[in-house]
Amino acid sequence: MKLPKIGLGTWQTFDAGNDSAARAPLREVLKLLDRNVVDSSPMYGSSESVAGDLIAELGMRERLFIATKVWTSGREDGIAQMEQSFERLRVKVMDLMQVHNLLDVATHTKTMQAWREQGRIRHLGITHYTASAYGEVERWLKTGAYDFVQINYSLAERDAEQRLLPLAAERKVNVIINRPFAGSALFRQTKGKPLPPWAAELGIASWAQYFLKWIVSHPAVTCAIPGTGRPEHMRDNLAAGRGPFPDAADRQRMAEYFDSL
Repeated sequence: MKLPKIGLGTWQTFDAGNDSAARAPLREVLKLLDRNVVDSSPMYGSSESVAGDLIAELGMRERLFIATKVWTSGREDGIAQMEQSFERLRVKVMDLMQVHNLLDVATHTKTMQAWREQGRIRHLGITHYTASAYGEVERWLKTGAYDFVQINYSLAERDAEQRLLPLAAERKVNVIINRPFAGSALFRQTKGKPLPPWAAELGIASWAQYFLKWIVSHPAVTCAIPGTGRPEHMRDNLAAGRGPFPDAADRQRMAEYFDSL
């Protein structure tokens, strides 16, 4: 898939309910996007509904790649939850439906495959957020049933590059990266520390851009989905998807500099 390198995650940041003041900056965040991934989940509180309302209000449905997840057990409960996600996100066709954290993955995959045949879902995926689950993620990727895998990967969490990212590349599976800042751990480690002088050569003007460019320059990675509810942070994040990208030697130097801090 040819998608912009930086998308948007909605965990916590879009859980604004009906609070019009809390929704206002989220509207501005969405206005900055064009063809980007917007990823949500029924486990993210009101995030699906908030994102769906604002996307519809802005008339942006056709300008976004909308992804969500199913996170329950049992066929009927899975169907009910996915139907609810369609309603909350206000879509007739979901760009990507993912089995969240592999919960009852065999059951939901069958439903998702049927819905893809019916034209209700464009792409199927699986997700996880911790390296301890990578063995299972690998096993399901090898079935060939999925177009996308969503996993954690960052300068603080590099396990995916050992086997999972090479497998995704081999199988031509698109890779979405969650936890690109390892929560806030990366910012804690670099707080008060200067960017290296050579960062500017790579078009890097902030630590967020440093972290994101390192991720999305990996040849197996399709995009990263940092979560934010602040337009200025969204602009900063999006800048990481433009300009020169680090090559293998640059990425090694970036990792070594980070590790030295």
